[in-house]
Amino acid sequence: QAQLVESGGGLVQAGGSLRLSCAASASISSIYAMGWYRQAPGKQRELVAAITRAGSTNYADSVKGRFTISRDNARNTVYLQMNSLKPEDTAVYYCVADLLLGSVVAGVAKNWGQGTQVTVSS
Repeated sequence: QAQLVESGGGLVQAGGSLRLSCAASASISSIYAMGWYRQAPGKQRELVAAITRAGSTNYADSVKGRFTISRDNARNTVYLQMNSLKPEDTAVYYCVADLLLGSVVAGVAKNWGQGTQVTVSS
């Protein structure tokens, strides 16, 4: 079971960019899928993006064309590049990992990070 540590969150103005990183304590080359979730105050947690070991990706409709998920297995790290940020992107972002893509998509991944705050001001 991997420990996941997120970084890169912060405060940014609308239209700006941030890149989140998620460092895994163990080799992620054997972990099939990773992803990013977010949760805003008073709202349900939602899947932002997911990526398989082979690099296939999927995104929430709300972030398509603005966010890009990628992974570097050699560095045991997954990234979320966020461009054209909007105030509605404000949330705590969580990195997740699981052997099964289905578990990542369903929100029941075995490995979760502690989260990093992203705040977008208008």
